[in-house]
Amino acid sequence: MTSVRVLVFGAGGRMGATVCEAVAADADLELVAGVDPGAPGQRDVTDSIDIVASAADVDPASLDVAVDFTVAAAARENLAWCAANGVHAVVGTSGLDPDDYERCRAAFVSSNCLIAPNFAIGAVLMMRFAELAAPFFPTAEVIELHHDNKVDAPSGTAMQTVRAMAEASDDWGPDPTRDEVLPGARGGKGPGGIPVHSVRLRGLVAHQQVLLGTAGETLTIRHDSLDRVSFMPGVLLACKAIADHPGVTIGLDQYLGL
Repeated sequence: MTSVRVLVFGAGGRMGATVCEAVAADADLELVAGVDPGAPGQRDVTDSIDIVASAADVDPASLDVAVDFTVAAAARENLAWCAANGVHAVVGTSGLDPDDYERCRAAFVSSNCLIAPNFAIGAVLMMRFAELAAPFFPTAEVIELHHDNKVDAPSGTAMQTVRAMAEASDDWGPDPTRDEVLPGARGGKGPGGIPVHSVRLRGLVAHQQVLLGTAGETLTIRHDSLDRVSFMPGVLLACKAIADHPGVTIGLDQYLGL
């Protein structure tokens, strides 16, 4: 079996370095390139490759898949490069929106793309459980908690969660608040009017609670990523399976058969 050849965008960052380590350690994958404009000329964390400044410095014919954990503005450029060069793209970058998804659907005609708000298997299950529970509870709120270097809020996981919940039920109770003493105390309103609260705190990695309530009972669904390695099984699965999923896929759940 031929190894899947992988490029990592953001190879000099914390998530990118974790991806490089996971790819290099997997017998079915081969780390062949790393791109990071902030670390050109450096060796990657596995001491396997020299990081380059731009995708223009990489021969697309040497690749099968590119993994992107950068920021939204950079990811848009990286996705355009992948689509133009027939390279599959596995994307975990936050901040991409439905308009970005549509642009990807138009661009990825000779290769495939997976955009997932979360690659932790437990987080994917959390989102699915919340979707299943939504029709049985008329009130719900989502609290997402991340490290203090995360620049976007709410998280992509939180937004995907409330979208799925709103699509599963259109019967949500109104917010009873009439006097918001501190503006923003009730959070942002997501699809279905479901409140979403974002916490940014040093010491956290990635965490989310979905709170659902009805007469006389509540249900709490919580997932905690305690280390960035929690995302790696999903990333590795995506790198190996993406060739079998034509076009653009949103969310890892379809790769898991959920």
